[in-house]
Amino acid sequence: MKFTVKDLSAIAGVSIKTLYHYHKVGLLIPNEIGETGYRYYGVEELNRLQEILFYKELDIPLLEIKNLLDEESNRSGTLEKQMMLFEKKIEKYHQLIETIKVSLEYTKKGENMDNKLMFKGFETEEEWKNALEKQKTHLKEKYNFDINTDSINVNDMNKMAIEAKNFTDRMAEFLRNGVKYDDSSVHDVVKQHLKFLNKNGHTISKEDYVNQTKFFLQDDFHREMLEKQQIGLSYYLLAVAENL
Repeated sequence: MKFTVKDLSAIAGVSIKTLYHYHKVGLLIPNEIGETGYRYYGVEELNRLQEILFYKELDIPLLEIKNLLDEESNRSGTLEKQMMLFEKKIEKYHQLIETIKVSLEYTKKGENMDNKLMFKGFETEEEWKNALEKQKTHLKEKYNFDINTDSINVNDMNKMAIEAKNFTDRMAEFLRNGVKYDDSSVHDVVKQHLKFLNKNGHTISKEDYVNQTKFFLQDDFHREMLEKQQIGLSYYLLAVAENL
């Protein structure tokens, strides 16, 4: 089967000028050039054009695309590699969307997100598993409680981590500034935090929150983590929770 430049342009949705440029730089060579100068392409060139356009969507420069395709003789291997790259890109976009959502929520509340968390989260399940390993070991050894890390939703975990970090930062700031545990501004922040948790699939009542803060105070691992952030924070959180 033969395709003219016009045919190929219509099938792939690229301009004739682009196809001429691909020919010029040696990226997509016609299968045949007629006596009158017409360029003709076959199925092999059609496949190569698809692979070129996939790589272009991944923001890979033309020269690098040429080198990649010249090195990759197996079409199945090329497509599998491109699929893997797209999946990584999609995962990254999901992460960015979640960060945008959380940023919007904090903007609407008039609160500032932690600078580092605005731009970074764990990108893979493996990173999250490593981050949770110490806590998982502690809970298993002391309470015989297992945290299931077999299947981790990276986007959800990043979203909850951003919320938790911003919440504890706000509470630590209240404590440093001498704002009393029963102040309405402190209670408003806690209520917004509980509302966020309930809205995002983590059902928690005021009573549950009191019990959680008691556990954080009594448990060495969690108390030390909070006290490293701000001396007295674990005690302050419990006092706030008990007076909501």
